[in-house]
Amino acid sequence: MAIIDVVKFKGGKNALVWKHPVNDLSWGTQVIVHQSQEAIFFKGGQALDVLGPGTHTLRTSNLPILRRIVSIPFGGETPFAAEVYYVNKATKMDVKWGTKTPIPILDPRYNIFLPVRAFGQFGIKVQDARKFVVQLSGTMDEFTVDTMTDYFRGVILTKAKDYIAETIIKKKINMLEITAHLEEISTALHQKIQKDFSQYGISLVNFYLNSVNVPDDDPTVKRLKKALSDKAEMDILGDNAYRTKRTFDTMEKAAGNQGTMGGGMGLGMGLGAGAQMGGMMSGMMGGMMTQQAKKPAPTQITRCTSKKCKADVPATAKFCPECGSTVMAPTTKCPGCKGDIAAGAKFCEHCGKKVGTHACPKCNTPMAGAAKFCGNCGHKSG
Repeated sequence: MAIIDVVKFKGGKNALVWKHPVNDLSWGTQVIVHQSQEAIFFKGGQALDVLGPGTHTLRTSNLPILRRIVSIPFGGETPFAAEVYYVNKATKMDVKWGTKTPIPILDPRYNIFLPVRAFGQFGIKVQDARKFVVQLSGTMDEFTVDTMTDYFRGVILTKAKDYIAETIIKKKINMLEITAHLEEISTALHQKIQKDFSQYGISLVNFYLNSVNVPDDDPTVKRLKKALSDKAEMDILGDNAYRTKRTFDTMEKAAGNQGTMGGGMGLGMGLGAGAQMGGMMSGMMGGMMTQQAKKPAPTQITRCTSKKCKADVPATAKFCPECGSTVMAPTTKCPGCKGDIAAGAKFCEHCGKKVGTHACPKCNTPMAGAAKFCGNCGHKSG
């Protein structure tokens, strides 16, 4: 293979380590290293010299370790074999992680196992290129972010699952309320996982737990949400109103079952619900009757004193609403002071003189001695 004059990075944008395909070099070859990259020279399986960003011409002065290994019999641009690995040291902030299958965790408040899923992202940066290549990527031609994530997925998920479960149980956090604790859990997990990355020359820039949730289609989750919804509705409506609503719902469902194979069962439920509603309606009617009994008695009725009218009028009315006649009790003159007094009165309300009485010849109602007409039937006296 011909000796090349220029070595430069041609790996993918997602590559953390990329091995140059040609290893036939010579003193005088140019090596181009981009910003946020480093080039590591390997020979005989050993990591030797490291070049930072810039354009470098290979000389014995800038590759002192390699120079000691490579024999230079003629001192010129002698060809030699060495492997060049480019390491991308730029920060990667969008590395995703998540649980492939839900984690069963016992909810401390409701004492049931819920299938929990966790998702998030983290940022990494290769801090020590030599350690990273030697201990992690090895002799792979290309080592990508996805490959690194696969390597650390087990560590991340194990520690994330353990800490999430521990936090939920110790702090008695309801799974449906755990969102408020995401930042706290993220900070703790960052500290726990950082050590696992640093031993491979990687700096864990940040670690985020973006979501902890449960599958909406899981039967256990559905039952829990239904129970919480019913409890909230009961708290809002009150016990009595909630029971009434549930009874109506049951009757409606039972009515909807008619005409199907479950019609008999629906009918039975309907009859049971109907009996219950009958009891409730009976109680309601009894309450209404009790309230009705407490109402004041209706206004008393009397008859118009006009002989031609005789219409029913309220006892407190002064005039008949049909003919306009006066309906007040007839009056008579006091024999003492000559003042007007009610017919049938025993004493004058003006002077206190006792007024004699006699019976009406028609209806036998007591009348004042001076009364000309009976206060009950209107019969003319004498």
